[in-house]
Amino acid sequence: MKQRVALASLTLLALSACATPETRIRSALMDAGLSKPIAACMADRMVDRLSLVQLNRLNGLKKLHGQDMRKVTVDEFLRRTRSLQDPEILGVATSSGLVCAIKA
Repeated sequence: MKQRVALASLTLLALSACATPETRIRSALMDAGLSKPIAACMADRMVDRLSLVQLNRLNGLKKLHGQDMRKVTVDEFLRRTRSLQDPEILGVATSSGLVCAIKA
């Protein structure tokens, strides 16, 4: 019985670990002010193109202050992303933002 519980726990842990980066980035993008559909679309694209270190740097964008976060546009998000000074993050964020804005 203990083995079954342990196996089930490990399986759930493994499954949650797979979904975590995309979920965290989607939440961070929404916290940064992007709409849920655009944040979901961008997160889906970004987790496949950026390293975990880069994704964690993006997660820090939600800590930026100075505006009503509910009114942040993709353009404003990209301006904030530029401040990370990582050309790869900016490139992926720009292409993802453009594709996702067109889809929305």
